[in-house]
Amino acid sequence: MGKKMSKKNDSFTPFANEADVAGIGNLMLENRVDRITISGDVDLTADKPGLEQARRLHALLGQVVDALEARELPDRLPPPEVQTIANPFA
Repeated sequence: MGKKMSKKNDSFTPFANEADVAGIGNLMLENRVDRITISGDVDLTADKPGLEQARRLHALLGQVVDALEARELPDRLPPPEVQTIANPFA
C-alpha cells in the first residue's frame, strides 16, 4: 500500500510558494507560484485506505480549483523561462 499523506501536507496552499509538496502514495503535487505539477502514481483501492487517499486527493484538487477560481486568470501562461548554465563538472 502507498504511503499516507503526512500532516505537513495539510498546510499545502496552492500557488503560495515554490517549495511545498503534498504526497499521496507515490503521487506528488509540487507547488509553484504559477502552476501545480502533479507527477507519480497512486492506487485508489476499493477499500478504506483507498477511500481515505481518494478523499485526500479530492481535497487537494479542490484547493487548487478554489485558488484558480479566486484569481483573474490570463488566457494562457507563457512557457517557463529556460536558462542554460555552465556544466560545473566539465
